[in-house]
Amino acid sequence: MKILVTGGAGFIGSHTVERLLQDGTHEVSILDSFNDYYNPAIKRSNVRAFAGKVTVHEGELTDASFIQRIFEQGKFDAVIHLAARAGVRPSIEQPELYIDTNIKGTFNLLEAARRTGCQHFVFASSSSVYGVNKKVPFSEEDPILQTISPYAMTKMAGEQMCSNYSHLYGIKTVCLRFFTVYGPRQRPDLAISKFTRLIEDGKPIDKFGTGHTARDYTFIHDIVDGILGALNYRTGPICDIFNLGGSQTVTLNDLILTIEEAVGKKAIINQLPEQPGDVPLTSADVSKARQLLNFKPTTTIAQGVPSYVEWFHQMRAEGVAVF
Repeated sequence: MKILVTGGAGFIGSHTVERLLQDGTHEVSILDSFNDYYNPAIKRSNVRAFAGKVTVHEGELTDASFIQRIFEQGKFDAVIHLAARAGVRPSIEQPELYIDTNIKGTFNLLEAARRTGCQHFVFASSSSVYGVNKKVPFSEEDPILQTISPYAMTKMAGEQMCSNYSHLYGIKTVCLRFFTVYGPRQRPDLAISKFTRLIEDGKPIDKFGTGHTARDYTFIHDIVDGILGALNYRTGPICDIFNLGGSQTVTLNDLILTIEEAVGKKAIINQLPEQPGDVPLTSADVSKARQLLNFKPTTTIAQGVPSYVEWFHQMRAEGVAVF
């Protein structure tokens, strides 16, 4: 199968490409902008592992003619769309950037897929679309009445565009709502990354609120299982949505303790008020993904955090700035 992985140099994307190559039956292309949202050297390091095994296209999702050329050259059977401007707090500061990249960029990909006959499109959505959902755990059937950040809004828009292109043009689309993915190679702006770096260096960590906010943390290897399950999902509705979570909600306070144990140092806490746009709780009902995608998350936070810390130390030993 000829597959385009957008964001293939990044955290989730590079792990996905790695697994696709291990399968040995796919022709994989990567589309990535290698932007400076975080140190591009990390992404370059990720891609070096694929040298000679994949085609790498460097450019922006917002460049429609560039996207069209890639699709015409690649004649893709499927797209795994993982590229996006990510993060709730930065989206509040730069909403226009998020709208351009996440909404216009997704449109450009779907339009190129339509024009070139690509019939399978996997879209990385987010648990943030649920907003302040009081029903726990979150189910794909829950009505989504209100998102509370520009980032979440762009992901909901992406889901709706997928629905449009399925209905109008017969493209099979699968939207995956990721729940706080973590593990080796993860973005430096995420809590586990920031806390590990600061605790290791003996610097204060910012703790917003009381520490009782909770997230459903999902280890990267489990997420990739779900992505590949979606790639091979050919039955059911022509547009479908799945939660991909670890089914292990962890409070901020417990997360800090787990990182302290993995690093071997105590955290210095800088106590701050709660942040606007943050949801108090994420918790995934993954029964649908378990049944239809054979999704079976197994990695606990106590297993996954040390795996990240080991990678962090390795990158520092190689002289790559993990920030």
